[in-house]
Amino acid sequence: MHTFFFYDLETSGLNSRAQRIMQFAGQRTDENLKPIGEPVNILVKLSDDILPDPYAITVTGITPQMTLSDGVTEPELAKYITDEVFIPGTIAVGYNNVRFDDEFIRHTLWRNFYDPYEWAWSDNRGRWDMLDVVRMTRALRPDGIEWPVDENGAPTNRLELIAAANKLVHTKAHDALSDVEALIGLAQLLRDKQPQLFNYLFKLREKNEVAKLVNLENPKPFVYASGRYGKEHDFTSVAFPIAPGPKPNSVLVYDLRFDPQTFAGATPQALASTLFADRENKCPAIAPLGVLDAVSQERLGLSLEILEKHVKALLSQPTFGEAVRTAFEMREPYEPSTDVEGQLYDGFIPDADKPRCAAVRSADVHSLADFQPGFIDGRLSELLLRYKARWFSDSLAEDERKAWDEYRTTKLMTALPTYAATLSKLAETAKDTYLLEELQLWAESIAPVE
Repeated sequence: MHTFFFYDLETSGLNSRAQRIMQFAGQRTDENLKPIGEPVNILVKLSDDILPDPYAITVTGITPQMTLSDGVTEPELAKYITDEVFIPGTIAVGYNNVRFDDEFIRHTLWRNFYDPYEWAWSDNRGRWDMLDVVRMTRALRPDGIEWPVDENGAPTNRLELIAAANKLVHTKAHDALSDVEALIGLAQLLRDKQPQLFNYLFKLREKNEVAKLVNLENPKPFVYASGRYGKEHDFTSVAFPIAPGPKPNSVLVYDLRFDPQTFAGATPQALASTLFADRENKCPAIAPLGVLDAVSQERLGLSLEILEKHVKALLSQPTFGEAVRTAFEMREPYEPSTDVEGQLYDGFIPDADKPRCAAVRSADVHSLADFQPGFIDGRLSELLLRYKARWFSDSLAEDERKAWDEYRTTKLMTALPTYAATLSKLAETAKDTYLLEELQLWAESIAPVE
């Protein structure tokens, strides 16, 4: 049996490598979406080497000072969510969580010597992203739900607007616990109004189920909802598998809205200069072509005749898929991070280091003072210094304290000019300067110089 844990984060910025979780909130439900137990609502202390993005703070209203006053430390958060939240059998559910919130969870666990992946897959765990579920429901089976538009009349799937249109409980936008309440209400609405699609997409959170529909052994067109497809078509199109992706078990797909003849005979070099929408989707909302009824075709501007024509054009170019795959491989790789906190995806933690990580987690400030784990993975040694400096500073030896001070000074002095300029820009139009004043005081309190 599964339980769902609906969760949301408020963070100090958008970059999961450099910024931090400031609020973690959630609510467990049973498989029928009925809440179990009390909601979780936790502030998380911001360490004194972090300058938050002022724009993020003006949205959430959570100041660094509030986290210091009422929050837990990152190690305490990591232990809590590992031991109490993402327990065996839990399906973690969010709204754009696969691309955002889950990344913050991974990097938080990484910095604090927990496995960054097991919380999402081991012991019958899983994760599910409601955003693409909403997109596909709106595109294919919108009946029974009020769908909002933005100020320009374009469709929008912002959680607070959907909640307002459907009179769901949503006390305060951009507050993690309020967003969780609205998300549970939205899930209940989708399940009640479109149960067949809802249950089908729930099964597709498993990659094995996705592979039954999207594979290269028996390639078929399929309906695909993704943020890459744009508002004008309700973020939904029909795609076709064409080649193995650059990562294990991944598949490159082609958007059948576009005529493949445009690329007939194109070399990998020419394709490499074309703009590819290569966003990785680890929890896709997909469906068989059969769900695309006449009403949906008209709504999405799709024609089965044209789609079939484009499929035939793809199949008539047997080398096209390989050319696209080569084009992906030719593109410039992402710039690797030079900072250890951004090197999570550089490799898995060696098995021999896992007991050493557990020893770090269980060590107190006195044990950490003389702790020499002898990590095989060099990244972990640098992480340990920062872990001690941020949360157990009394454990630092003199040379460690000097290394930390040098790192922190360089980091803050590099970031402070941009931070100050942003505060000044926001102050030009701010009606209430309280948050900006708090951010100014935060910078002054952690700055390495007067």
